[in-house]
Amino acid sequence: MEYKKLTLSEKLNIIRAGVLGANDGIIGGAGVILGITGATTNNTVVFVAGIAEMLAVAFSMASGEFVSVSSQKDTEKAVVAKAETLLATQPTIVHDEIAIYYEQRGADPKLAARVADDLMTNDALKHYVQIKYGIVVGKYLSPAHALVSSFIASISGGIWPLLSVILLPDNLKVIGTILATLWALFLTGWLSAWAGRAPIIPAILRNIFTGVLTMAFTYWTILRSFGIKRRTYRFNISLLPRSSGEYGCAK
Repeated sequence: MEYKKLTLSEKLNIIRAGVLGANDGIIGGAGVILGITGATTNNTVVFVAGIAEMLAVAFSMASGEFVSVSSQKDTEKAVVAKAETLLATQPTIVHDEIAIYYEQRGADPKLAARVADDLMTNDALKHYVQIKYGIVVGKYLSPAHALVSSFIASISGGIWPLLSVILLPDNLKVIGTILATLWALFLTGWLSAWAGRAPIIPAILRNIFTGVLTMAFTYWTILRSFGIKRRTYRFNISLLPRSSGEYGCAK
């Protein structure tokens, strides 16, 4: 089986979708969990809300990436088809546009014309589309790559705040969720920068800053703005009625 090497645009498409998915999973999950934790310590409510949010974000991001990249791919194909028609019906226009492209970049007009002559006889469509639109014929962005990258990254990111709120005791849930989220944001920033060979520190700081801002705003809004008081629910066996099938809960 022959390995197909990805172009830079294809790699960036995967990284971009992964970073967006991971950030939405992490920040969205932390925001929802902290917002609900600000209103109640009922573990079942927090867990169900966290799971629902994580899956909703993952599927939403994946489907959004698929639709978005598919639209871009269709547009690129339409541009190539239009260029192919122009090349077949009016090759002189294509030749002149290629020559003008090199003239504008400092080439002598005669040299630019000779370069255009050579390119017109050697896969003219490929060269014309790449020069005019920056599109590589046959190397379109993959909607499937964006979908898979976004879905996996979203689940991988959203699981961190969810695990912290499930595994930690009530008095550590909020701080534990914050620390887990910061760790996940750190990893996302570092991995995205490493994969794209970009500066690591700015990527990490951007992720952490947006995460802290989102968590703080959500928690403060739910806990303060709506005047909600946290309620702790516990099961009290002494409240079980002896003569009926109803159960009692103490708040």
